[in-house]
Amino acid sequence: MAAEKVQPKEFEKTPYFEACVPIEVLAERGRQTMQFGPMKPVGLKDPRTGIEPAAVVQLRTENIHRTCYNLVGFQTKLTYPEQKRVFRMIPGLEQAEFLRYGSLHRNTFINSPQLLMNPLQFKARGSLFFAGQLVGVEGYTESAAMGGLAGINAARALAEQPLITPPLTTAHGCLVSHVASSDPRYFQPMNTNFGLFPPLAKSPKDKEQKRRALSQRALEDFDAWKMQSRLS
Repeated sequence: MAAEKVQPKEFEKTPYFEACVPIEVLAERGRQTMQFGPMKPVGLKDPRTGIEPAAVVQLRTENIHRTCYNLVGFQTKLTYPEQKRVFRMIPGLEQAEFLRYGSLHRNTFINSPQLLMNPLQFKARGSLFFAGQLVGVEGYTESAAMGGLAGINAARALAEQPLITPPLTTAHGCLVSHVASSDPRYFQPMNTNFGLFPPLAKSPKDKEQKRRALSQRALEDFDAWKMQSRLS
């Protein structure tokens, strides 16, 4: 928390996306905050002792030769010299060679609830479709899903076929609904999450059972929708 940080420019002074908060900002929220975020140790018991640690730093391989690793969840605005100093304080990384330092980027997105209809079609010009992260989603899968739907609907528009949107009960459909139907005054990008799904008629009390039931309903409804829409 005391390390030197890069001072943001005026256009960068916007709220952080909660899934990509800088590690030092998480630390400022409380001593244990990181233990419930990127340093969560759940399921990572020490194979030698069987003990689950209080916190872990996960390393993700970045190349096929397994010679480069990424510090998972350590996006940061610390200056480069401070990153080198602070991250080498982590046990096991004292002699680490840093090939690339951490950084943050600012995503640009449109006010989709104000500008788009559900099939990702621009309200003011029916031949224009928006796709990917630009519509206000976060994540590679979510961005690709929006691109796929925009492409399908653009093709259907050229063929003078009705435009389509996946059912609201599916991950794809409820994310599109969030993009197109949220309050435009407070619209912010969103990942796919179970909180977007419509509630079940009879919801199990157990969290995992509820998620399985939501997932099963989504898969069944998506398959039925594909058949109706003649999608392969």
